[in-house]
Amino acid sequence: MISIRIVKREPLPGWARILIPIAAIIVTLILSAIPILIAGGKLWKSYYFLFYGALGTRFNLLETFVKASPLIFTGLAVAFAFRAKFWNIGAEGQLLAGALAATWAGIYFTGVPGFMLLPIVMISGFLAGGLWASIPAILKTKLRVDDVVSTLLLNYVMIHIMGALLFGPLQQPGSSWPRSSEIIEAAKYPMLLSKSRFHLGIPLAFIAVLIILFINKKTIFGYQSKAVGVNIKAAHFGGINTTSVILLTALISGGLAGLAGVGELCAIQYRLIKDISPGYGYSGIVIAMLGNLHPVGVLFSSLFFSVIIVGAQTMSRMTGVPYYIAEVIQGMALMVMLVFLLFTEFRIRVLRK
Repeated sequence: MISIRIVKREPLPGWARILIPIAAIIVTLILSAIPILIAGGKLWKSYYFLFYGALGTRFNLLETFVKASPLIFTGLAVAFAFRAKFWNIGAEGQLLAGALAATWAGIYFTGVPGFMLLPIVMISGFLAGGLWASIPAILKTKLRVDDVVSTLLLNYVMIHIMGALLFGPLQQPGSSWPRSSEIIEAAKYPMLLSKSRFHLGIPLAFIAVLIILFINKKTIFGYQSKAVGVNIKAAHFGGINTTSVILLTALISGGLAGLAGVGELCAIQYRLIKDISPGYGYSGIVIAMLGNLHPVGVLFSSLFFSVIIVGAQTMSRMTGVPYYIAEVIQGMALMVMLVFLLFTEFRIRVLRK
């Protein structure tokens, strides 16, 4: 009699965990040839304009970094939460909460000295996103409400809250569109390079990667969050206050997503609009998984996604391949990464009796 069991492998060395996302990206690009050919595009020409559109000129390269900034923040938000087994599917709502709070501060804090306003706007966005993420964390720890469901549903709650405010108290006077007034000049991110939209939020996103890496590797809280993620019961019996760890994880995770909203408001739109996010929070889930929940992996997977999103516009114009092929490639990247993780984390054992 033959029986098949799936057993967990020994932990992979660090270099292997870095190579897995890179291998997943290479396989994704190979498999992406199929939908490109089905769409009628010439393969090498399509790939050329895909990468040229994202990296081929100074303007294109800087736009790629602009697009990567919110993706890095939301990817970090999801990865940081997932590491502690807090299944944060609500980065989209937390991004909107951050943008909403930043808008309020950027419009109404007119009496604050100019040099203090931008930090206040950023802190407001961080806290708003963090507090919004804390709601499902409290429900998880106190009432055992499933965090996947609660974080996901709170996205829609925040969308409707923002819509009500944009058609109400926050709506620009005299406008019939769902948008706020423009934030004051002191609340805007400075542009760091001329003739581009390369703004302060981009280096802040890179700094956030280093901070999260430091927290994960060098702090007691980083050890505690990893312990909670590996086995919450064992962590509790080991003396770790698991409730506090999950709540603080949610606060930091939501705060990172909130900073993505602050960046889109203060550097790109300058006013709150209903479609301020094209789904960055949901993209963050895919980016976190593709990056293997590692901050550096999130950085590179965010840059990869940004290249695909920005370059797909040029590819579509020059080859006729639909722009939506970018979303196909993103989804394919997630599926490839999940398959890679399945075969690297587990192995099939055949037993003969």
